Amino acid sequence: MSAKAAINKEIFAPHDERMLGAVQVKRRTKKKIPFLATGGQGEYLTYICLSGKVTNKKPSQASITKVKQFEGTTSFVRRSHWMLEQLSQVNGIDSNRDCPEFDLLFENAFDQWVASTASEKSTFFQILHHTCQRYLTDKKPEFINCQSKIMGGNSILHSAADSVTSAVQKASQALNERGERLGRAEEKTEDMKNSAQQFAETAHKLAMKHK
Repeated sequence: MSAKAAINKEIFAPHDERMLGAVQVKRRTKKKIPFLATGGQGEYLTYICLSGKVTNKKPSQASITKVKQFEGTTSFVRRSHWMLEQLSQVNGIDSNRDCPEFDLLFENAFDQWVASTASEKSTFFQILHHTCQRYLTDKKPEFINCQSKIMGGNSILHSAADSVTSAVQKASQALNERGERLGRAEEKTEDMKNSAQQFAETAHKLAMKHK
């Protein structure tokens, strides 16, 4: 099981939440944190996770959670937590190239991160932007210094939607073609039936005539 799947199962599923996206990060600037603040547990991995409540409709709420996995353990620990409405600004740092750096500005916090890869950051940003546009009505965060593919256009979400639409269109076309073939086959069968009936009637008349 991947780390992200394990986080979803261990951190979010028990609270009727579903993880929508996550990115593994490190701080660009290390904070001076007392030894006791981390519980003396040493090195750790950090993930920024986007999740939503599981409902039959769209999530009634979405949130961003900082999750850590300490060295030597297989379990994950939930740390800082913000409602999506508290996210004020998403800074992609550079709109002209793929880069792993980004900033998240909340109402009461500001963090500077470096993603494990630029690609992972880009995927997370696309999901985050899509979620904000879909689920936030009044207050939406500002996305700055972000590449155009993150804001729409060539995003993986649009690509996925296009792929599904294409598959549905192909399936529909195949069914229509199959229906046309069946229709032609039925017409030929009916013609053959009529011809056979006419031949039988003609043969019967001839037989009666020469009886």
